[in-house]
Amino acid sequence: MIRVLAAVALLVFTVYCVVDAVQSDEHQVRGLPKILWIVLVLLFPLVGGLAWLIAGRPTSILDVLFGGRDQGGPRGPLGPDDDPDFLRGL
Repeated sequence: MIRVLAAVALLVFTVYCVVDAVQSDEHQVRGLPKILWIVLVLLFPLVGGLAWLIAGRPTSILDVLFGGRDQGGPRGPLGPDDDPDFLRGL
């Protein structure tokens, strides 16, 4: 039973990584060309999938987990003394 669960988990992980690689923008993929990442994930499911998540994705899973570099996305709300519109209205 544990072997079946491990095989299913590996299959789900591989499918997730392949779909993520296919949907990623070609110009934002890091390290290797997009097609090589897909082949790597399919040939070596566990190692290739981990490599894709860490080194190939446009946003690395390590950046998400540990707050790596700033992606320049939308920020949370500003405090009143940091908000230029609020300060102008005083």
